[in-house]
Amino acid sequence: MNSFGLRKRGKLGKCGVPIIQFKGKTAVESYHRVVPHHILEIDEKLSLAKKPSLDGNLIIEGDNLVALKSLLPTHAGRIKCIYIDPPYNTGNEGWIYNDNLTQPQFKEWIGNAVGKEGEDACRHDKWCCMMYPRLQLLKELLRDDGAIFVSIDDNEVHHLRMLMDEVFGEENFVTALTWKTRNTDNRLKSMMSVDHEYVAISAINQSPLRGRVIDRSDFDNPDNDARGPYVTDPLTGKATAEERPNLHHTIINPNTDDKYPPDPARGWITDKMGMDRLIAEGFIWWPPNPRTGKPRKKRFLSQTSERMPASSFWPDIKGQSGADEVDKILGERLFAFPKSIEFMRRILELGVGKDEFVLDCTAGSGTTAHAVLELNKEDGGNRKFILVQQPFDTKENAAEKFNICEKITAERVRRVIKGYSYKTQSSKTEKVAGLGGDFAYVRVGDKLMGEYRDLGNKLPGFEEVARYVYFTETSQNFDASAVDNATGKIGEWKNTS
Repeated sequence: MNSFGLRKRGKLGKCGVPIIQFKGKTAVESYHRVVPHHILEIDEKLSLAKKPSLDGNLIIEGDNLVALKSLLPTHAGRIKCIYIDPPYNTGNEGWIYNDNLTQPQFKEWIGNAVGKEGEDACRHDKWCCMMYPRLQLLKELLRDDGAIFVSIDDNEVHHLRMLMDEVFGEENFVTALTWKTRNTDNRLKSMMSVDHEYVAISAINQSPLRGRVIDRSDFDNPDNDARGPYVTDPLTGKATAEERPNLHHTIINPNTDDKYPPDPARGWITDKMGMDRLIAEGFIWWPPNPRTGKPRKKRFLSQTSERMPASSFWPDIKGQSGADEVDKILGERLFAFPKSIEFMRRILELGVGKDEFVLDCTAGSGTTAHAVLELNKEDGGNRKFILVQQPFDTKENAAEKFNICEKITAERVRRVIKGYSYKTQSSKTEKVAGLGGDFAYVRVGDKLMGEYRDLGNKLPGFEEVARYVYFTETSQNFDASAVDNATGKIGEWKNTS
């Protein structure tokens, strides 16, 4: 048995609402506050920008907990959309709990791969201890109207929901949308093929998501209506003549005198007075041949919203196409189970506008950046991405010195920006044009200061210290352009100078 349990909220919470309890929770509840600030060092050689800075697109190499803490001085409260794809805790991933906690209960966890159910009694505790401080820091980075999307499957979806409710507020939980991840049989011992995963969504201050973009390509104007393009909707209702006799009347085309009797099983959408008004105001489309068509109601483009509510069920995503996309870009199979561009585009379309930040601190192959660049190319937007990826996911990566962030994440984004080519199954070379864009390649460097705020022998740069001091004193984003180099004044906020 592990140490999981539920307890009721006390004086600090809503009465009667259960919250999650797990081994190590008391240590991690405030851990995000004591994670030290580290220096973010820009590598100009690996960057793809004329003047790389922390203000634009970022690819950050390093542990995501430390990276998130180090982003606070410049990005707290600025991120509109966060997407993360954490370990699902299946027991087959080989993910390692490495957070630098000194309490005795964590000693046996550090540096060891998290095992399977039945083999590792604390596997769920470890996962929650890993997630809790990261969710806390992500909350600080989110805008007051931001949203967070977290991919997960059955292994931890129940624990994730409770963690998100506790960190972001139960009232801000939107849904756990379900999407079809595979098209092949996946029978387990239960003889049930599990073909779906979830994306848990919370929106700060109950802010609405952006909804689904409506395909408006079918709007047309065949009769040159002065009100512009339109589509047509059925005029038939759902009531029989017995149920709603007033909806069963004959419609007459005033231009041709053609008559259209009602469908006995359905009737029209309005009574004769309402239909006469629609006809008089020109809202009826008349079929060229009354024998082969029925009149329909015009719905003009000018009266149509650009977006409509998105479904929480996505059965049509090509879940396994992500690997093929990465193969084409990088030329070989270097990453297992990356999310597809189609999937990420749908997430972004729900959560981020044309001129806003999106953060993915479990960047993997860089699909999030690819989707951002693709959307910017299509609609002229200026969305910005921040990716965080540790250099080594496994001990094997570290032993081989195969830096995932540099050789997969950044390399994919670089090729997508500049263009690339690949060979088809028939050995034909296909060229893909670049999407344009840039990024700064950033590494999580040394701690800004020691345990007792000592700066050590290797002094950090003035701007690094200024960034930290300004944020800790004001909780506002640091603006380097406001620094007065002559006096050393780094800025002011309200009554603090």
